[in-house]
Amino acid sequence: MSTTTNEMIKTLLNGEWNVSESNATVDIYSPSNKELVGSVPSLSQEELNTSIETTSKAQIAWAERSVQERGEILNKWADLLEERKEEIGTAIMKEVAKNKKSSVSEVERTVDYIRHTVEDAYRLNGEVKRGDGFKGGSRSKVGLAEKAPLGTILAIGPFNYPVNLSASKIAPALVQGNSVVFKPATQGAISGIKMVEALIDAGLPKELVTVATGRGSVIGDFLVQHPKVDMISFTGGTSTGRHIAQLSSMVPLVLELGGKDPAIVLEDADLDKAAKEIVAGAYSYSGQRCTAIKRVLVQDEVADELVDRIAHKVKSLSVGMPEDNKDVTPLIDNKSADYVQSLIDDAKDQGAKVVSGDTREGNLLHPTLLDNVTTDMRVAWEEPFGPVLPIIRVSSQSEAIQIANESEYGLQASIFTKNIDNAMSIADKLEVGTVQLNGKTSRGPDHFPFLGVKASGLGVQGIRESLLSVVRDKVTVINM
Repeated sequence: MSTTTNEMIKTLLNGEWNVSESNATVDIYSPSNKELVGSVPSLSQEELNTSIETTSKAQIAWAERSVQERGEILNKWADLLEERKEEIGTAIMKEVAKNKKSSVSEVERTVDYIRHTVEDAYRLNGEVKRGDGFKGGSRSKVGLAEKAPLGTILAIGPFNYPVNLSASKIAPALVQGNSVVFKPATQGAISGIKMVEALIDAGLPKELVTVATGRGSVIGDFLVQHPKVDMISFTGGTSTGRHIAQLSSMVPLVLELGGKDPAIVLEDADLDKAAKEIVAGAYSYSGQRCTAIKRVLVQDEVADELVDRIAHKVKSLSVGMPEDNKDVTPLIDNKSADYVQSLIDDAKDQGAKVVSGDTREGNLLHPTLLDNVTTDMRVAWEEPFGPVLPIIRVSSQSEAIQIANESEYGLQASIFTKNIDNAMSIADKLEVGTVQLNGKTSRGPDHFPFLGVKASGLGVQGIRESLLSVVRDKVTVINM
């Protein structure tokens, strides 16, 4: 095990649980009570380079093992995560201030994800093609098109789902025969290490994974540009994603980035359902989700009624500490809270009405609802990653579509209406990866394709899609 009695957490380096050669560490404090959760090694480029070389070499033997052998280890991993869900859930709660119920639920969702990934991997097959299927070809040529692992996958996880969104990169990579360099978010690194502990205890050869803990300013660019990295999967902010894309050269990328997901509410919508879904979508985990509803575009005819319904539901949200299973908990740090507050203040200065909220205790922001927001305000366009929801009143559905599409982001959108034909027509016009009809924006179910367009991402995730993202076609032609 990697945890010792003095709160020093070891990381997986060179096939062993190790500390940094320099004994340098990064301290991780709870966002809610500011207590020290633990310390993880702050690795240097030199020691990471040695470990990545080891991980890259280990991939060759791993790829030669059958997919059934690899799948058995991953299924055991899922079993161990299920057994340890309370322990790992508690670590998530302490590190990222997600309430305990949601933290444990994240581990449970990860268990399901891994098991479904293994099942789908068993069903991915290559193709056999005859040469005479193309003009001028010949039946004497037979092409065997197989799926070959890319090699070593760099998996960069986010703080908000430090286990689920990391495992959704690691599991497809490993079951397809790749090795992994895992860079957890600093705030979330302990949870990530506990997840990897379960993986090693399940029987995975330790050399197959390097856990790159440390400061992004020191090791981030180094990892992205490492010559042994054959593919990068990143979840995080758009600015960081763009930076990775610039550095990565010809390495394949999957980028899951930011969003400014709108909820479009038409005059014929079921307003009770719309309010319920919008509040759940906007304030879950204090709005720290890329798929959170981040603005409401509502037709004038029903705006007053909708705002009243949303306000009523916002008042019922509990606010406080994650240990008490509150709905809205402290943001990940004071810098994030400062940013969200700046958006609220800018909107107020320009005439927005505070319907509820705008109360702050350190990095704990109460759920804030803003009405009469206009497109001149920053909160109409910038992603807050916090518990604030702007209401933008529109005169028509065409105006709602226009405002939705003017965003630099294109992750998801919701449409609330009783007219399914009209909903489908609007959905076709929205420049997003996914449209939710009469439901909140959200990731999943995990076997659905998940993607963003414009500044919201690159590539497609989802179980089958993620499995295909870490392999390449390899063709062998038999000349008979």
